[in-house]
Amino acid sequence: MTLQQLKYVIEVSKQGSINEAAKRLFISQPSLSNAIKELEEELKITIFERSNKGISLSKEGVEFLSYARQVVEQAELLESRYLNAKPSPQHFSVSTQHYAFAVNAFVSLVQEYGNEEYEFALRETQTYEIIEDVKSLRSEIGILYLNEFNGKVINNLLRAANLQFNSLFTAKPHIFISSKNPLAQQSSVTIEQLQHYPYLSFDQGEYNSFHFSEEILSTLSHKKSIRVNDRATLFNLLIGLNGYTISTGVLSADLNGNEIIPIPLESDEIINVGWISHRNVSLSILGIAYIQALKQATSK
Repeated sequence: MTLQQLKYVIEVSKQGSINEAAKRLFISQPSLSNAIKELEEELKITIFERSNKGISLSKEGVEFLSYARQVVEQAELLESRYLNAKPSPQHFSVSTQHYAFAVNAFVSLVQEYGNEEYEFALRETQTYEIIEDVKSLRSEIGILYLNEFNGKVINNLLRAANLQFNSLFTAKPHIFISSKNPLAQQSSVTIEQLQHYPYLSFDQGEYNSFHFSEEILSTLSHKKSIRVNDRATLFNLLIGLNGYTISTGVLSADLNGNEIIPIPLESDEIINVGWISHRNVSLSILGIAYIQALKQATSK
């Protein structure tokens, strides 16, 4: 087993493709495949599972990758200390539902820990993809919510993927609306008051079921409904169409200004927002720092 082989495994996992990893490593695809195959035969484990859908880490591969990253990071520290080698760029990735506080925390992380070179990723994506990203270690941390309705389905998926949910905060549901919306002066609103306004929600793609919805009360019917893919579009439609969406009530005026405001929704539901991580993988220094930034961003 060589340090180079460990770097190969890390890059293939990062790219999700041997072909793409080979391009970035400036070696041929057969050479990379053979190097990984030799490593698997030496260790007598299967690191990557191959299928018609591509390549993915096996259960053993996830554990191996966590150790490989630690070894490579330590080797780079030694090279930097004793060979005056240039430090490698820092790597960190998080996958999240569309939460402004997740972006706020990410900004804080980059401001405090971003060196001259880094490769960070913030993926605002679909609920199922968040779980898959953390399962495959494409992201170290995922952010999503649980409640009484979706809890059983999501928790079953987390257990099957060997992931754990860590509660960040609980909240009562709020609507997000334009500050110019006729309901903006209300101290709270009911579902009945919202019937004539466009309901905005995030599309979940192939897994567009009620249990994967980012918005609670997802089984309710709406006279006017619009699905979007990104937070900027949703906010623009909140303003342009006097629409509404349902979320936690946690917003960032620093990032989003004062045009969007939260109003409490009269409901007995409770939203438990938290972060998920792999049970077999310890958080990196950047992962720990990001969790701390999340706590600060949601305690204001």
